[in-house]
Amino acid sequence: MNDPRTLALIVGVLALLSIVTAVGQFLRRHPDRGLDPAAVRSFNSRIRGWWIMCTVLAAAFWLGTTATVVLFGLVSFWALREFITLTPTRLGDHRALFWVFFAFTPAHYVLVSYNRYDIYSVFLPLYGTLFVLARVAIAGDSKRFLERTAKIQAGLVVCVYCLSFAAALLQLPVATPPSAEAPLPGTANFRLLFFLILLVQFADCMQYVWSRMIGRRLVAASVSSNRTWEGLLGSAVSTSLLASVLWWAAPPYQPWEAALAGFVISLMGFAGGMTMSAIKRDRGVTDYGTLVTGHGGVLDRIDSTCFAAPVFYHITLLVTDVAVL
Repeated sequence: MNDPRTLALIVGVLALLSIVTAVGQFLRRHPDRGLDPAAVRSFNSRIRGWWIMCTVLAAAFWLGTTATVVLFGLVSFWALREFITLTPTRLGDHRALFWVFFAFTPAHYVLVSYNRYDIYSVFLPLYGTLFVLARVAIAGDSKRFLERTAKIQAGLVVCVYCLSFAAALLQLPVATPPSAEAPLPGTANFRLLFFLILLVQFADCMQYVWSRMIGRRLVAASVSSNRTWEGLLGSAVSTSLLASVLWWAAPPYQPWEAALAGFVISLMGFAGGMTMSAIKRDRGVTDYGTLVTGHGGVLDRIDSTCFAAPVFYHITLLVTDVAVL
């Protein structure tokens, strides 16, 4: 990765994280500033999670496209595991789950790595659904059949199918302006992916900040006690502004297009967070897991990305105006 723009983006994000980390540590060591200690702890926990995610993602970028696709495949595998283990399964589900984890999930990412959009765009929603329904039925256990199969399919679509569109950005034919300096092969796609991840995380952070600062009206009190309408609006506007500033990092986009994409990413990320929070409340748990320090499980950190990735991918298709079949 010797492309100056890619290096500038990664270095800029890491520098920003360093500054924010220093601010968080300063606030932690000076509780007399009048800020809520719990809010400061939550802020520092989010920053630690950002460090982990950005470091792993940057390392994958340096290793290349294949390593990055494999990374997303492993993340999908672990997130699906967290999703499935959140609710009890019956013996009749186990063989279907074996095929879901060890056949359908790897096969889907192989199709993504070969850029077979014509197949992977329907592989899990269509063939995965048919297989899960048939395999559980053949197991002979009809108790709560629809509930059990729906849970498996929901996890497969959200944790694997939707998240894979982030990795699929690496294979998307990116149309750069004729006047732009020709980038090194693949670097424009890496910037596009980093652009998505950065905006998703920024929107999540801004939603938390604006809700704490000016939030008054909760969106759904029984689902989330810290997501407000004011926070959603503030996050959407803030993310749009950042996206318009960083439009150069997403080669197909013009500033106004990047701002619109940032707005949509913020809304979809919010929808993902609310949806996964509703599932956790239904099951009576706080987090999906404890793998990422300070952030619960993997699924707790990628819920926004799962909802934003497929929408951003298709917006990019419209902006690039190229065929992927």
